[in-house]
Amino acid sequence: GSHLQLEDMAPRIVEHPTDLLVSKGEPATLSCKAEGRPSPAVEWYKDGERVETDQEDPRSHRTLLPGGSLFFLRILHGRRGKPDEGVYVCVARNYLGEATSRNASLEVAGE
Repeated sequence: GSHLQLEDMAPRIVEHPTDLLVSKGEPATLSCKAEGRPSPAVEWYKDGERVETDQEDPRSHRTLLPGGSLFFLRILHGRRGKPDEGVYVCVARNYLGEATSRNASLEVAGE
């Protein structure tokens, strides 16, 4: 019946990530909070590529927090690259649709 549309909601982002400047080796959190019914699944993308977290790779230094934020145990930054630097967006999805957050850039300070 028509009461279903009241209960189920497409996702919307209620807290967007903000630009971060982090010293290498330090922890960092990119905030993202999404609402929807059913609760949306959150994925992160960096420079357009999906970010793997310890859900897929147990050795990953990135964790998807229960609310949807992305937590870095420590920011990696080596001579050969800056694997964590880039532009991040968070995408929340459920069966009714998806919502994309604003862009947030993560920069590694120093050197």
